[in-house]
Amino acid sequence: MSRAPRAENARRSWGEDDSATPILHVDMDAFFASVELLEHPELVGRPVIVGGRDGRGVVSAASYEARAYGVTSAMPMNEAQRRCPQAVVLPVRHGVYSAVSRQVMSILGEVTPVLERVSVDEAFLDVSGARRRMGSPTTIGHWIRRQVRERVGVPASVGIASTKFVAKLASAHAKPDGLLLIPAQATQDFLNMLPVGALWGVGEKSAQALARWGINDVRQLAATDVRRLERILGSAAAHHLHDLSHGVDPRPVTPQREEKSVGTESTFFDHLTDREHARRVLLDQAHQCAARLRAGGLRGRVVVLKARGADFVTVTRSRTLGAPTDLARDIFAVVESLFNALPTPGGGFRLLGVRVEGLVRADAGVQLLLDDDPRRGAPERAADAVRERWGNAALAPASLLSRPRASDRPERQAD
Repeated sequence: MSRAPRAENARRSWGEDDSATPILHVDMDAFFASVELLEHPELVGRPVIVGGRDGRGVVSAASYEARAYGVTSAMPMNEAQRRCPQAVVLPVRHGVYSAVSRQVMSILGEVTPVLERVSVDEAFLDVSGARRRMGSPTTIGHWIRRQVRERVGVPASVGIASTKFVAKLASAHAKPDGLLLIPAQATQDFLNMLPVGALWGVGEKSAQALARWGINDVRQLAATDVRRLERILGSAAAHHLHDLSHGVDPRPVTPQREEKSVGTESTFFDHLTDREHARRVLLDQAHQCAARLRAGGLRGRVVVLKARGADFVTVTRSRTLGAPTDLARDIFAVVESLFNALPTPGGGFRLLGVRVEGLVRADAGVQLLLDDDPRRGAPERAADAVRERWGNAALAPASLLSRPRASDRPERQAD
């Protein structure tokens, strides 16, 4: 669920010409909550929050009834329950959501092999090669929504545009449970009516900096000379946002054929300057990566730390282990060492991520080191069993169970 601001009047007809709009962005509506409602139909129409219990952790998903009370994804659970005390809180069950996600992605795969899965609940498709067989992009979009609803039972929103960036904006404005086409010739008109916060990379501080110069919407941003934007935001961010304000996004839809890495990253709406908070984020990411490795029967040899500053400069650091691992303790030991050697960028971190590469099958007969104790992974594997039965909120490292400090701000995550 995107927390970026939207324009209510942007959800309207922008025309019917989809001849130059081969990119579809399919985004499931409140996915975790929608899946839970399949098993709990008695909760339909009631506010439902999926996330950590007892005020711990963050909101993973919220039904639209809960959102009406201001509950958003990545919000601390204690804040969500304060805003909507009557909400039904359900634990996160990643295994169930992954199974439903595979069903959805299988339907999308029937349309085209040019499919880029972005996360468990969203994907891009380039339907250029599917037009002769299935019809226009709009026809295909309606088919996808109907098939997902009939065969899986959950709602999906679809955005159709000439680029990935605009297609994603279109799907956000199609929610809930809708389809929005942005014809190529209407791209600039559509963008012009959006607030600057709708653009990728504009957080609260960037929006405030632009507002001080009288730039509040994309129309004003697009009309601003890039050299002035450089003085406001810095060179990298200025060129990035100037391109987006004109609908420029040359990235193709890139299918992932074989999983070559496992990772997760968090983008912060308020840039993160507290290194201890950053360390806790990285520890949580290390545990997420390790759990996914074990669930997939994989181990990894290369650990990668990714960090992006407020100036949009991205730094990656990696280290190769002596032997492949699927344990968070090994992954975080490397991540912590790499992070300690990395200075906090001016303005703080806007993104942190952990990735494990060099994957091998766990049963591939990798020789253990002479001093390696096969029992050392027992605690993490036991924790897997507990979470599988009782949900992800049932067990976590002690350092991650403390309540967020008042200065901590929520982050959004992407697989």
